[in-house]
Amino acid sequence: MIKIAVPNKGALSEQSLTVLKEAGYKGRGMTKALNVLDADNAVEFFFLRPKDIAIYVAQGHLDLGITGRDLAADSQAQVEEVLDLGFGASTFRFAAPQGQRWTVEALAGKTIATSYPHLVTDYLAQKKVEPAAVIRLDGAVEISIKLGVADVIADVVSTGATLRQEGLEPFGEPILRSTAVVVKRAGVPLHEEHFRLLKRISGILTAHNYLMIDYNVARKDLDRAVALTPGITGPTVSPLSQDNWVAVRAMVEKARANHVMDELAAVGAEGILGTELRIARL
Repeated sequence: MIKIAVPNKGALSEQSLTVLKEAGYKGRGMTKALNVLDADNAVEFFFLRPKDIAIYVAQGHLDLGITGRDLAADSQAQVEEVLDLGFGASTFRFAAPQGQRWTVEALAGKTIATSYPHLVTDYLAQKKVEPAAVIRLDGAVEISIKLGVADVIADVVSTGATLRQEGLEPFGEPILRSTAVVVKRAGVPLHEEHFRLLKRISGILTAHNYLMIDYNVARKDLDRAVALTPGITGPTVSPLSQDNWVAVRAMVEKARANHVMDELAAVGAEGILGTELRIARL
């Protein structure tokens, strides 16, 4: 029986549960249960605070956990990433009042407020910058400068809208780029049942990120068309009843699909169709 932790609330929780459900695992439903047993798939899910998940995994209480890369790093728990889920993307950055032109070097002797003190401390140590203090706050970090608690903040930035509302702007390079990840205990090997779960999840992520493109093209134009749709290991090419024409099928990254369809039309392809994928294995 595999034990896996899932965030109990927030955007990471919702997206994780969607992927797991599409991968064939039992959902949480409308309950607030802290654990759900999926006997058919030999998996038990535990719904925990995202900040705590890496700690439980590192201590061996759970086999795998879904959390944010930033949360895992700040916990200082001994875990390793085994799968990047690709959603929940954000950057962790310093921010200060607009127009003040701060630099990372100028943080020496200053007070920094953040919800991720270990990330900040480790980053500044690498830069050989020693702040006066790094203050941990669990929320509403943006207001700390107005209240005189800190000179600058370090916070998670998705769109930057919240910072702008408070008259702040990011500065310096991102401290960390984060997405949702699956983690395991450092140094502990995974087994077949773990890989089966990870492959299922990977299949759903592939289906989210790709389309199946079908089109017909004259054989004389096939090489140019295939160059646009190489697929994963190569496109499927089948003869049509019309002489010197073939049907082609290939997977294409969803983000590029419309551009690829435009280019296929330009080289003479016809009947170009894009089909959503539900599940995939590569």
